[in-house]
Amino acid sequence: MYKLCEFKQLVKDFSDVADFLVVYIAEAHSTDGWVFANNVDITKHRNQEERLAAAQYLVKEDPLCPIVVDEMKDTTASKYGAIPERLYVLQAGKVVYKGKMGPRGYSPEEVRSFLEKMK
Repeated sequence: MYKLCEFKQLVKDFSDVADFLVVYIAEAHSTDGWVFANNVDITKHRNQEERLAAAQYLVKEDPLCPIVVDEMKDTTASKYGAIPERLYVLQAGKVVYKGKMGPRGYSPEEVRSFLEKMK
């Protein structure tokens, strides 16, 4: 959520170059886990229904692209090394940009630079 505004601007600026998708994964900062001030009140997901309900917080923020939800086995997050978050660009089914792991490595600015070269 911290850099959602930057992500949304990417979607606006590059929707003619790329299709965007958010995969909602396990909550990194659940209120019954490692929490910080001013966090959204989401507890650790115990089942898929809870994860789907938690994803609604993101839906309400309107990221301007589709949102899908990872399964409870965290298959997508594990395969993409996305815990707690990571940005990717895929082209023709292949990874052409792999961002650093978040939160510190989560850089919409790097994705912007990469996508600018694709215009």
